[in-house]
Amino acid sequence: MRRILMILAMIVTAQSAFAQAAEIPNPEINATIQGQLDAFLADDVNGAWDFASPNIQGMFQTPERFGAMVQNGYPMVWRPAEVDYLVLREVAGNLWQRVQIVDAQGIVHLLDYMMTPTASGWKISAVQLLRAPSVGA
Repeated sequence: MRRILMILAMIVTAQSAFAQAAEIPNPEINATIQGQLDAFLADDVNGAWDFASPNIQGMFQTPERFGAMVQNGYPMVWRPAEVDYLVLREVAGNLWQRVQIVDAQGIVHLLDYMMTPTASGWKISAVQLLRAPSVGA
């Protein structure tokens, strides 16, 4: 029984250490995401395009197509009212930055940004819209 308790204690300690390590912010990643959000706020689609990874640029081919997709599919990203950077974690070898965005109507959105290192700095490779936490449930 004592051995089982020691093993459980080691597992809990390891999980706690991982959770703390994952909560350490990466200023370069946050600056990349914020740079793109600022570009969208300024209607600078070309500037926002510069923060997209080569894969994303290949998918959309032009900054205009990319901007239209974001404006129509991610309006909270196009015009965020508030932005908070939450946990940064590694999943299957990829870094994902969780971001909480409050839109102009006060609705909270959670998004995961997959980040890719490149020769010219961090780039955004994907964005997933997550279910926002329920309030008062």
